Amino acid sequence: MEYTPSELMAVSGARELGDGQVVAVGVGLPMVASLLAKRTHAPDMAIVFEIGVIDSEPVHTGVGLADPRVWYRATVLSSFVDILGTLLHRGRVDVGFLGGLEVDRYGNLNTTLIGDPKGEFRHMVGSGGANDIASCAKKTVYIMRHEPRKLRESVSFITSPGYVGGGKAREEAGLAGGPSCVITDKAIFGFHPESKRMSIRSIHPGNTLEDVIETMGFKPEIPDTVPFTEAPSPEQLRLIREEIDPGRIYVG
Repeated sequence: MEYTPSELMAVSGARELGDGQVVAVGVGLPMVASLLAKRTHAPDMAIVFEIGVIDSEPVHTGVGLADPRVWYRATVLSSFVDILGTLLHRGRVDVGFLGGLEVDRYGNLNTTLIGDPKGEFRHMVGSGGANDIASCAKKTVYIMRHEPRKLRESVSFITSPGYVGGGKAREEAGLAGGPSCVITDKAIFGFHPESKRMSIRSIHPGNTLEDVIETMGFKPEIPDTVPFTEAPSPEQLRLIREEIDPGRIYVG
C-alpha cells in the first residue's frame, strides 16, 4: 500500500513504544503514534498527557491536549503538578515522546525561540512540560520534519536537554535517561553510545543517504551499513486513516 511520510513517521514512532510502559506524550504525531501502539502491540501501555490526563480513549485527535475530546474515559483527570511531579520527577515515566522546532547533534531540543543570522529572534510556544519530560523520562523519542533549519549544528535555545555537549555531560548534570532516537520524514537517527552524537539508524524508502545528509545542518555519524526503514502494514495504515486521525489533522 502507498503511504505518506507522516504516516511512516507515526508508525516508526509507535514501534519505539512497548507494552506496559508509561509514556508521556506531546501533541501532534506523538499522539497518533502512541494511540497506534496502544491499539496494536502495546495494549497495556499507559499514555500520559502533561495537563493531567492519564490513559484516555480519545474520540477525536482534537486541536491540542486541552481539547476535552482527547480526555474521554481517562483513568485520571488531574493536573500539571501531578504529572510533572508525582510521575516524572519520581522517575516513573519510561518514555517521553516529543516534537520540536530544532534539534542539534546531541539531541538538545528547542521549542522556545527561533533566531536568524541578523540576531533577531521570534518567540514560540516554549516548554510546557517538555523540559521536565526530556530531563526525567528514562528515554526520549523526538519526531520532526527533516530540514536544515530544524536539524541544526546548534539550536537557538535549549528548551529540553539532550546530551548537552556530548560524552558524560548529561550524567554530570544529574539528568536521567536521554534521547534514544529522532524520527524525521527522511530517516531515523539514534545516538552513539560514547560520543552521544546523532547517528543514522535507517533511511526511509524513496530516499538516499545523500538526500538525508544534504538536508541537514550538520553531518551525522554514519555506520557501515544503513538499512531502509520498515514500511507500515496495511492494518497500521487503516487504523491511522479510519480510527486515529481520519480528519488527517496531524498526518496531513
